[in-house]
Amino acid sequence: MGKSALIVVDMINTYDHVDADLLIQSVRTALPHISRLIARARSEHIPVIYANDNFGEWRSHHGEIIEKTLAGKNAELVEPVLPNGDSLFVVKARHSIFYETPLSYLLSQLNVADIVLCGQVTEQCVLYSALDAHIRHLHVAVPRDAVAHIYRDLAESALRMMEINMGARITTTDEITF
Repeated sequence: MGKSALIVVDMINTYDHVDADLLIQSVRTALPHISRLIARARSEHIPVIYANDNFGEWRSHHGEIIEKTLAGKNAELVEPVLPNGDSLFVVKARHSIFYETPLSYLLSQLNVADIVLCGQVTEQCVLYSALDAHIRHLHVAVPRDAVAHIYRDLAESALRMMEINMGARITTTDEITF
């Protein structure tokens, strides 16, 4: 095993999109696990990297994205997982956390070989990010209780694909080791 990093996917969110009502239910369940995982990573001095959509606002930076989500009606879903002063932040525009972002370079600069993915959406951004990590020869772990989904059946299939096709370690938050 190499050095680890925790990557928090799309948790800084306004929840004002088409499937938000379905997603919010799952986020409420995953949120305590995600929050606990972030706290553990910080206490163990593991890099915590936020990879987050920019919501199509190309002039925004992570501070503006955070402000927008905290001003929204679902701020209680964002507050427990906010970045702190040591957190790193990568703005993304598509599903994968790697697609045209500096994340690969950042991970190489940190000598990271093992990543833990948490956040949302299991059957979309987490799945595509796990695939892109696998292609980059990174070891991936996904705690099933720290990812949120829109469609439970697709999320279960996505987790199975990550495990079988990509060699990802599908586990629980309590079983994660950095």
